[in-house]
Amino acid sequence: MLDRKAVYRQWVAVSRRLRGIPKPGAVDFGDLRRVNPISRHFGVDRGTAIDRHYVESFLSRHAADVRGRVLEVGESTYTGRYGGDRVTHSDVLHVRDGNPRATIIADLADAPQIADASFDCIVLTQTLHLIYDAGAAVRTLHRLLKPGGVLLLTVPGITQVPHGTDWAYTWYWAFTELSVRRMLGEVFGNGNLAVEVGGNVLAATALLHGLAVEEFAADELDALDRDYPVIIAARALRAV
Repeated sequence: MLDRKAVYRQWVAVSRRLRGIPKPGAVDFGDLRRVNPISRHFGVDRGTAIDRHYVESFLSRHAADVRGRVLEVGESTYTGRYGGDRVTHSDVLHVRDGNPRATIIADLADAPQIADASFDCIVLTQTLHLIYDAGAAVRTLHRLLKPGGVLLLTVPGITQVPHGTDWAYTWYWAFTELSVRRMLGEVFGNGNLAVEVGGNVLAATALLHGLAVEEFAADELDALDRDYPVIIAARALRAV
């Protein structure tokens, strides 16, 4: 009599081998078989954080948009690096007093003190998840851009939450490609929006453990698997 369960188990085993999936117990975890990460600081205490590989690659591809009057949050590092001589005026926004680099103190969820249509470009990297009313912040960003102005945005997907840091107290969200498309599309219009994802299972694992960019080949980080979004990036244009 045919043992259907045995046949099924054999079929599963063969299918697994053909797909290159090791059987349970055959995976060598090596240094990653641990319940504590290698670094709790996104790897910046060891080298360049994995998420910055995607953030900076995105900004590099859209460097031509960093021009005119530019707003960045926290500091103007990326404004200077990617805008160069195209930037005529650089502003730095901070949510509260105490940042000596800030030229504007405001909460993007509600910033009536900043005039409409003030900026040609807004560089907003790894910030939107720290604002509880993210939808209101997107509406503010749209309002602050001049017609034809561009928002360059990146947000975390798969990520740790860094308890014990100032960020943890307002770390409200992690995003998906779908949530970014919908949130920005409702304000900027889908036709004025381009969204992309960076990451794969290796990069996501590396980020969670606090490994650094310098420990990987570029093609390992650049391989895209949209099931494992480390970073979601968007270029949003305010219509003329």
